[in-house]
Amino acid sequence: MTTGDGARAMPALRFGDRLAALRRALDGTEAPTLVVGALPNLRYLTGFTGSAGVLLVTGDRAVLATDGRYRTQAADQLDAAGLAGRVELVVGGVPAQRDAVVGALRDGAHPVVGLEADHVTWAAQRRWAEVLAPAAVVPTTGVVEALRQVKEEGELARMGAAAAIADAALAEVRSLLVPGRREDEVALALDTTMRRLGAEDRAFETIVASGPNAAKPHARPGPRPLEAGDPVVIDFGAVFDGYRSDMTRTFCVGGDPTGTLARVFAVVGAAQAAGVAAVRAGAAGSEVDGAARRLIAEAGWADAFEHGTGHGVGLDIHEAPAVGPQSTAILAPGVVVTVEPGVYLPGTGGVRIEDTVVVTEDGCRALTAFPKDIAA
Repeated sequence: MTTGDGARAMPALRFGDRLAALRRALDGTEAPTLVVGALPNLRYLTGFTGSAGVLLVTGDRAVLATDGRYRTQAADQLDAAGLAGRVELVVGGVPAQRDAVVGALRDGAHPVVGLEADHVTWAAQRRWAEVLAPAAVVPTTGVVEALRQVKEEGELARMGAAAAIADAALAEVRSLLVPGRREDEVALALDTTMRRLGAEDRAFETIVASGPNAAKPHARPGPRPLEAGDPVVIDFGAVFDGYRSDMTRTFCVGGDPTGTLARVFAVVGAAQAAGVAAVRAGAAGSEVDGAARRLIAEAGWADAFEHGTGHGVGLDIHEAPAVGPQSTAILAPGVVVTVEPGVYLPGTGGVRIEDTVVVTEDGCRALTAFPKDIAA
């Protein structure tokens, strides 16, 4: 889906380059032919945004098969992507879609075909193995996702637009963080404000967690009314032309925090800044995680930080690379990751601060820009 005049003004997405990059990635591997079924990967490679379809990519051919609901849409989107005539479109039911893939491979020049192991059920794998025989079906992992890690100019522009919408929405909604206002009311206000400001959707289920609920990293907003002195964790994002933003800010209702909570805010703020400072081309994901985690551990709260420091963002809200203690991913310019350390103390509350940043040669550039002041 393209969102209004702003999306049309964005730099074009280079779909033809992506198919060429996929063919280079497949060339010389065990499975130089790939069946792509994951919807974000279909969108990345062809611009197709339907809810069902499959793409066959060989060394010299690409076939997109979908059903009748998307006959016109798929043709229009392939044309808009500059792929009309370069990607064959087949429209029909599931058997016809499989027949299109089988027919494209009937020349016997493709003895091994890859399936996306992370996105294919066991039952689907068995069906593909039957219809593609005598070709062998083998699992592949992360082939298209690896290409998606480094964002091109058009992708970064769309993610920047999504982040700007989220920033503006929080600026409007922040005034609702007063005693008596319910968590779910704040969440609904954020969601509707993002829509009004140009988002096509929320990036994920908005989190508004106050008081003791703030000690639950993925708490769902509920009927709890905010109280003076509460920490309020707000984790949310917008979608713009398919691309997502992700940001967390934690506020204190009624003024600055006191006691243990004040120290938690200070430590998490310092840890998040250290994590952002560690992001650069050539850094490992574990290195960024360690920079943030070290300060929290030194404060005595190592056990209260139970998730990774971040993750990739793009067409999915969670995608490669991981930014955690075991991450061996090496960051490259154009990779987009979050930096979001947190401390969660049952009975007291929690604090998480998150930015989405673009890796550069000598550091990073933040896409999320909302201030990090604490008092609501």
